[in-house]
Amino acid sequence: MPLEILPLLVAAFSGVAMAVQGSINSALGKVVGLLESTFIVHLVGLLLVLLLLFIFKLGDGNLLEIQKAPWYSYFGGVLGVIIIYSVVLAIPKVGVAPATTAIILGQVFTAGLIDHFGLFGLKKIPFNYYKVLGVLLMAGGAWLVLKK
Repeated sequence: MPLEILPLLVAAFSGVAMAVQGSINSALGKVVGLLESTFIVHLVGLLLVLLLLFIFKLGDGNLLEIQKAPWYSYFGGVLGVIIIYSVVLAIPKVGVAPATTAIILGQVFTAGLIDHFGLFGLKKIPFNYYKVLGVLLMAGGAWLVLKK
């Protein structure tokens, strides 16, 4: 297997995990509430990362370099809360497949813009006509998935 495929397989696994996570978080949200489930999800994640970093000593050992990170990188946690809350809100109302389809379309379109402009210090990758066509084809596929 070529090495270029491994990151794509990891990314695909992430997509699987996101669909399962959204379903599980929505089930929790039905019991405890939207904001409460968002809190619980992040608390459990925090406990896991604390365990991995400080008990199992995993990581790169660069936590003290935090002040060197760009100012905008601290908003990842805020976005995490928004993402979890939004998914917990959407899935029970529209279902896992429609919500995930909308998430993927939003991700791909936004990722294309981030790549095109090289935002957040990333390498510029032009969002050309082929990529626009790809997003439009995905949107058409999403329409078919969502069609009743």
